[in-house]
Amino acid sequence: MNLVKLTNINKIYQLTDELTFQALKDINLTIEKGEYVAIIGPSGSGKSTMMNIIGLLDHPTTGKYELDGHDASHLKEDHLAELRNKKIGFVFQSFNLLPRTSAVDNVALPLIYAGVSQTDRIRRAKKALDSVGLNDKYNSHPNQLSGGQQQRVAIARALVTDPEILLADEPTGNLDSKSGVEVMKILEDLNKKGKTIILITHDSVTAQHARKIVKVKDGEITNKGDYTK
Repeated sequence: MNLVKLTNINKIYQLTDELTFQALKDINLTIEKGEYVAIIGPSGSGKSTMMNIIGLLDHPTTGKYELDGHDASHLKEDHLAELRNKKIGFVFQSFNLLPRTSAVDNVALPLIYAGVSQTDRIRRAKKALDSVGLNDKYNSHPNQLSGGQQQRVAIARALVTDPEILLADEPTGNLDSKSGVEVMKILEDLNKKGKTIILITHDSVTAQHARKIVKVKDGEITNKGDYTK
């Protein structure tokens, strides 16, 4: 079943009245439910633009994007936000945790927007923290946690709404090698349990954790038709 389907996606940025930049060029890509896909490319390759479109953070200029059967190409922001909250969990390189907020409250944050009661928010947030091995850190603040632990809190936050997709943007970029290995193991385990993982990275070693690798350069997919490692 196609969970993500990009058809002839182009993204053009208007830099000035006369100057444009084409970040994506005729991108065609399908990702099925339960897959673990790495999108890899150097800085400026277009991989972050592709992530923003897949994550409903940006619109394509032309082409069609279908997410779990929904045409999401040109939805208005309120519909995008609703679909994003239901379907996608984000994990970023910089963690993006609220510094004066406990781990459990950081994790529960997306459930506020989903209208979940406080009691249920806390229950689900604790369950998500348990799933990443932080059952003893519910009340810890980010400055009391290591980088690897902070990223695990961020993964728990991404999981708490039970999204279809976990979209991880350079999730080990700010971690030491040991913590990076631990985070990648969590992503692998989540995929084995059925979660669809889309990993954005510039690092070929990190990309090898995925089952399929999509290579991007100068706004184009360079290994068209063959994404197996």
